[in-house]
Amino acid sequence: MARTVAEQLVENIVAAGVTRVYGIVGDSLNPIVDAIRRTKGIDWVHVRHEEVAAFAAAGEAEVTGALAVCAGSCGPGNLHLINGLYDANRSRVPVLAIASHIPSNQIGTGFFQETHPDRLFIECSVYSEMISSGTQAPRVISSAIHHALAGPGVAVLTIPGDVAEEEVPTSATPIVCRPVPPSVVPDQADVQTLADAINRAQKVTFFVGAGARGAHDEIIALADAAAAPVGHSLRGKEVIQYDNPFDVGMSGLLGYGSCFEAMHDADLLVLIGTDFPYDQFLPDDVPTAQIDINPANLGRRTRLDYAVVGDARETAAALLPLVTRKKKRAFLDKMLAKQDKLMSSVVGAYTRKVERTTPIHPEYAAVQLDEVAGPDAVFTVDTGMTNVWAARYITPNGRRRVIGSFIHGSMANAMPHAIGAAFADPTRQVIAMAGDGGLSMLLGDLITIRTYHLPVKVVVFNNSTLGMVKLEMLVEGLPAWATDSPPVDYAAVATALGIPAVRVEHPKDLRKALTGALHRRGPALVDMVTDPNALSIPPSITAKQVKGFATAMTKEVLGGGLGEVMAMARSNLRNIPRP
Repeated sequence: MARTVAEQLVENIVAAGVTRVYGIVGDSLNPIVDAIRRTKGIDWVHVRHEEVAAFAAAGEAEVTGALAVCAGSCGPGNLHLINGLYDANRSRVPVLAIASHIPSNQIGTGFFQETHPDRLFIECSVYSEMISSGTQAPRVISSAIHHALAGPGVAVLTIPGDVAEEEVPTSATPIVCRPVPPSVVPDQADVQTLADAINRAQKVTFFVGAGARGAHDEIIALADAAAAPVGHSLRGKEVIQYDNPFDVGMSGLLGYGSCFEAMHDADLLVLIGTDFPYDQFLPDDVPTAQIDINPANLGRRTRLDYAVVGDARETAAALLPLVTRKKKRAFLDKMLAKQDKLMSSVVGAYTRKVERTTPIHPEYAAVQLDEVAGPDAVFTVDTGMTNVWAARYITPNGRRRVIGSFIHGSMANAMPHAIGAAFADPTRQVIAMAGDGGLSMLLGDLITIRTYHLPVKVVVFNNSTLGMVKLEMLVEGLPAWATDSPPVDYAAVATALGIPAVRVEHPKDLRKALTGALHRRGPALVDMVTDPNALSIPPSITAKQVKGFATAMTKEVLGGGLGEVMAMARSNLRNIPRP
């Protein structure tokens, strides 16, 4: 039976199934850390930066779907959590953050390290409250856990150090239920209206997001009946692309294939479980239906002609018997033929005849990694160009997971996410696809991987530049500036920390290095020196973007950068479609 607020908190999170807390010990957090030390069934994971603690908790929650916990001490300590918590909340994974606070009698006096975490974390949480007394604590702790699970999202508990040591009522017991999400059945009239629209349309396209998880077979069956090509968002890739004979790829800046054209040439676009934010890639002149469990998402990105509120799975199952199988399938066949051509002549061109080309083409490296990785591997992906290579070349199969900061878009997420995923299931292959920019930002937590001998395989796409930022500048007509960094041998850094590592500079050595790292027990790092001039070309390039490239290249030449321009041209000629 808990005697203090700290003990009550620990009892509750253990009752919720939590087995570890990520964080850094210190001052006001000490009573809670000590309660963890004295409680069986839960451990403290000592990270080197609180931002890593939040990302690791998010990674664990993403893999398990269960509550994960991170903690930070007062002032600067818990402030460091905020970026990872933003990511977790926007990704809608259940995370509880413990933000310890200065002594309660000093709050509001400008005391040493004083901040107001109960206010600061409101925007990145579904629940944020301060515990002010032992009598208040039991219900607030329980409420925070239930909010995190119900959101799902981030719940933040702010606890002054002295309050953590206060006694709780002797009758207080952990009150935690682990709710199973209910099925949301759509309104039958809305389903019938959408079915009628699908039956009338000659050219139907489906665009699927992460909200369709668990509805793969129902959506594929519906697409077959509607003769609909099926595209996807980045987060929807692992949900719908595997075992999908109607796949037309992905839209957006990282996109590929015929998805963009399939959406714009349709006479009915059906958005399923997606809140795709990039409206410039969505058609504004195509009748659009949207299926979503959250009514707040309906119509906020593009036009809305038909709306259905409900689970993707329940809705697709309800639609199927109402949709008449289309006999005319010319639109579907055309989009699939275009998809096949683009995948072989453009995306595939990145990876052919490059076995002797240096620096290593990152696209080729991604293909090699995809081929040697396990069937149930978890890939955690840094934001930036690494995101592009994962989106285009990592093959989903229904068992693999691809996790990233896909909504918040933070740098440096891959390694911390991998830490949480590896703790969640040490028997599963966990691969952090890290850019050198992202890895360098939170480099210190390689020590965490080494300390706990986590089976994290860090694969570094080391191009000594911020590639996505460079692309953004070129599109805007600006010469790339302040994007490059000095070459760093990350294999040497990892080796110095006690992590087995290898540096790869030639494509012929790549497969052996990746295979060796992935089959090694414990941690490993592969540092791949990749082409800094390899750029991602979106599936649809506007006149403004073309003008931006031309203007930027002119500025580079006039500034004496002709050699850089020629190198970039040679690196990206393989973007041009070949007959």
